[in-house]
Amino acid sequence: MSGGTDSSVSAMILQQAGYTIEGISFKMWENYHLSSCDVKDQGCCNAETLLEARELAKKLNFPHNIIDIRDEFDHYVIQNFISEYKQGRTPNPCVVCNTHIKWGILLDEMEKMGHTKYATGHYARIREENGRYILKRGVDLKKDQSYFLWTLNQKQLSHTIFPLGEFTKAKVREIARDNGFEGIAGKKESQEICFIPDNDYRRFLRDAVPGIEKTPGEGWFVDKHGKKLGKHKGFPFYTIGQRRGLNIALGYPAYVISIDAKNNTIVLGESKELQQNELNIKNCNWIKYPQPPTNTPFDIKIRYNTAPVSGQIKAMNKNGCHIVLEKPVHAITAGQSAVLYEGDNVVGGGVICQ
Repeated sequence: MSGGTDSSVSAMILQQAGYTIEGISFKMWENYHLSSCDVKDQGCCNAETLLEARELAKKLNFPHNIIDIRDEFDHYVIQNFISEYKQGRTPNPCVVCNTHIKWGILLDEMEKMGHTKYATGHYARIREENGRYILKRGVDLKKDQSYFLWTLNQKQLSHTIFPLGEFTKAKVREIARDNGFEGIAGKKESQEICFIPDNDYRRFLRDAVPGIEKTPGEGWFVDKHGKKLGKHKGFPFYTIGQRRGLNIALGYPAYVISIDAKNNTIVLGESKELQQNELNIKNCNWIKYPQPPTNTPFDIKIRYNTAPVSGQIKAMNKNGCHIVLEKPVHAITAGQSAVLYEGDNVVGGGVICQ
C-alpha cells in the first residue's frame, strides 16, 4: 500500500469481496539525501503517504504494517540503477523493484504472516490455462502495467491477485468516491521514479555518486566514423535517442546514437540512424510458454510508452534470444525491457543488450 488511489481501492475491493486482508507498506528510500533540491516530501512511499495508507487501514478496520526495507531497496534497485548508467545503459528500475522487492520481499512477508495470496494496485490480469498461470494486459490499455511485470514466475503469479485489472482508472476513482474517500479518488498520478521525485536522474547521480562529474568526466562526442565533434559532460549523463541538452551545433538535429562507456565517447548522428529492426535480449523469463516458439509473430514492446511492433524470435540460447522486427523502431536502448505479447497475453520478456 503506497497511500495512492490504486492500492487503496484494491484494498476496498478485496475487503468488499469477503477477503480477510492485511496491509503492507514499505519504507524504501528516505535514506537518500537529495542535497540539491527539496523533494524529500514528494513522490510515493514517503512518510506522508505511508501514514495515509495506515489511516485508510484504520478506517476500514484491517491491520497495517510498515516494513523498513531501505537497505534491500538500496542494494537491489538503487545500486543497480547507478551501475547501469555507469556502464552506458539505461535501466528500468520498476522492473527490478517488482522482481526483487514487490515479488521478492513481499512474497516472503506474505508467507511469514500466514497468508496465501497477495495483491497490488497494478493494472494487469492473471488467468490459469492448462495448469499454467498467464499474465494479461489490464482492461484499461492506457494504464496497463503488464510491461513491468514480465519477470514474474509461475509461483509468484499463482499467489497474486490484481483487483484493478478489469477496471479503468476512471472506474477506480469512482469506487473511491462511492466509498466516501473523495481525497483518495482525486489523487494525482505518480509518473516519476519513486526515488527521483523531481524526475531528474542526472541530479540524482550527482547526489548519489560523489565525484561522478570528474570520473569519468568529460569525453568526446564523435560521429559514426570516429571524428571528434565536441566535448560532453561524461557518458552517464546521456541516453540513447537523446536530443535535448547536448549543447552542440552540427547544422542538423543531432541524437545520441550509441555510448562507448569504456572510452567515454558518445556517437552522435541523425534520427534515421536510430532506426533498427533487430535486437538481442538476455535474462529472459517466459510466462505463457515454458519456451516460446521461434519464427512465430509476436507483438513486441521495447519500452513502456511505445506501441508494440510485430516481430519474431529467430534464435535462442540458454540465456537470451535474437529478435527481428517487421519494421524498424526508434532508439532501441540497452538496459530497457523488451516484452513479447500474444494478443493480451504476456509471452515473456528480457533485458535489451548491446
